[in-house]
Formats: sequence, structure tokens, C-alpha cells
Amino acid sequence: MTSDTTQTETVAAQTEALRDLITRARVVLWDFDGPICRLFAGHAADKVADDLVEWLEGRGLHGLLTDEERQSLDPHIVLRALDRRHPGSDLVNELEERLTTEELRATASAMPTPYADPLIRTWKAVGRRMAIATNNSPRVVRTYLEGRDLTACFAPHIYGRTQQLNHLKPDPHCLNRALNAMGSAPSDALMIGDTPSDLYAAKAAGVPFLGYARNERKEKLLRDAGATVTVSSLEPMLTMVRTQA
Repeated sequence: MTSDTTQTETVAAQTEALRDLITRARVVLWDFDGPICRLFAGHAADKVADDLVEWLEGRGLHGLLTDEERQSLDPHIVLRALDRRHPGSDLVNELEERLTTEELRATASAMPTPYADPLIRTWKAVGRRMAIATNNSPRVVRTYLEGRDLTACFAPHIYGRTQQLNHLKPDPHCLNRALNAMGSAPSDALMIGDTPSDLYAAKAAGVPFLGYARNERKEKLLRDAGATVTVSSLEPMLTMVRTQA
């Protein structure tokens, strides 16, 4: 068997696995930042993380974070690190509000994921119910969806960050909230996410998972975490969903 034959068979198997996930799904749970848009495309997340760290250090709280946490370039890591040490504190609430403000600012320059808008609208048109399960603020999600005229495709099922930060993914809390509200069994749903945290949350909730990886680095992270079906573009999904109409 040639390497070309093996590659062709692998692609065919992936396509069939993708089709099976789409066909079975009656409820689709979307992560927000990644599969739907690049929230920080024009308002860099690493700059936001740096600003949060500087805000803490400006209050003499340098020692609350490890060197790794300070250098993570991920604002959610900074926020969760603080919450682990001071859960539910006013300090955590204020930092969370600062992050929400930065996320809201980022919606103005967020870049829609290619094919996401038509895929969402088409899936809705063929009778699938959809929800968003994200670590971002639900206020941010609503602001973005309103700007893209997508709110009706999801409302009221938008489940995002609350002040209970221990419920952020990889905890399955927001997925379980969505499933309970929509009256869906986990096996009838599909989670679309772009990070290992999304995958782990889906596994914990018993929901089939589809990984969206816009580059090779993202795909490797998902594959190493155990994702078996990934796509680098939403276009083939849109084609498959259109055949359900």
C-alpha cells in the first residue's frame, strides 16, 4: 500500500467521521472565541494579559502569580490563578470586570471565522438548536452576535463566564447548563471547540467533540489532548449541513 493510498483512506475516514458527527447532532454547542470568531484579532490577548498582570503588580500583588502565570499571555490563566488564591474576593471580581471590559473592546475588531456565519444560519435553518458555551463573558458574546445579526440563532442559550470562576472550562458546567436548558441528552449534542479545555469539558459532559484548528499548532494541541476529529476549515461542514436541508 502506497503512502498516497494511506493518506487518501485517512482523509476518507475523517470525512466520514465528520459526517457522522454532523448527522447525529440535534443540538450544537459552540465555543465562542475560535470557532465563531477571533475575538482578539485586532486587540491582542497577550497585551490584555500583560495589562492584567501590571494592574495586580501596581497594587503590590506581584507575589500572587507565579512566573509562568505572569508570562502565560492568556488573560484567563491570570484570572483563574488569582481566583484559586482568593476565590470570590472583591479583587477577583474587579479583575474579572476589567477582563470583560477588554473583551467588549475587542468585539469591535473581532474577525469572523471563515464560513462560521453561513454555517450557523444554515444549521439553524435545517432545524438544529444551538447554544454557546464559552469562558468569555456572555455580555461579550451578545455584543458580537448582535453586530453580526446572529443573536436569534442562539438566544437565549448563551452560557459564559460567571463570578464562579471554578466553573470555567475544562469544567463542564457551561455545557451542562446548556444541555439542561435545552432538554438534550449529551449523546444528541455536538461540541465545537478549538482548545484542549473545550475537549476536556465535552468529555466530562459526555458530549461528542469536533475540534476546529485554524493552524497546525492548534491541531497538534487538540490531537495530543485526544481529539479524533478535527477540521481546519468550516467549509466542508457547511457543505454537509446544506445536504440536510
